[in-house]
Amino acid sequence: MNNYIINELKKEESWRLFKIIGDFIDGFEVMPDYQPSVTVFGSSRVKEGNNYYDSARQLGFKLAKKGFTIVTGGGPGIMEAANRGAFEAGGNSIGLNIKLPKEQKPNPYLTLTLNFNYFFARKVMLVKYATAFVLFPGGYGTLDEIFETLTLIQTKKLKPFPLILFGKEYWDGLLQWLKKNVLEIGYIDEEDLEIFKIMDNIDEVVDYIESWYIKHSKELGEF
Repeated sequence: MNNYIINELKKEESWRLFKIIGDFIDGFEVMPDYQPSVTVFGSSRVKEGNNYYDSARQLGFKLAKKGFTIVTGGGPGIMEAANRGAFEAGGNSIGLNIKLPKEQKPNPYLTLTLNFNYFFARKVMLVKYATAFVLFPGGYGTLDEIFETLTLIQTKKLKPFPLILFGKEYWDGLLQWLKKNVLEIGYIDEEDLEIFKIMDNIDEVVDYIESWYIKHSKELGEF
């Protein structure tokens, strides 16, 4: 039998609120101690040996060596690769795992795991304490994370941190669609396309994040 969490909220609503509050409290108490951090998104279906897996692993390693905590959803694929790189570098590697009917097993490269009951609480924690976001190729979940983060920055609900889409070959079609179908019609402004960057080189990504952080670190508490 399916367990449709949103539809089931009508049952025992008051008791569910305690679980929701508990999710937020766990995140609020723990995550501030692991800044600066970079949140990495991407497909859970990517396997070791894939170019994107290798790149995410390199990213995690190099950012961890620079002192950044790596934060992911805690699962397999790109998440595992980024956590693995940070773990191998001796850095902080955090997984924000989600409890699902078909249980998602946390990857083995985490120095800290937080378990969440609800996607929306987990998504707040993936975004709230991040200094930058790197989004590797992925499916519906990754696309959701991209557009939610873009919307939060566009509407000034989130600090304008670096948002990088890694993999020009994968993301170029999306960029062209935004320019031709969305910008030309007037549904977004030209400046909205400047919220994110598409990059294809891990060293450039690391340098960009580090340079941005050094430049803005004194201001971060004032955003």
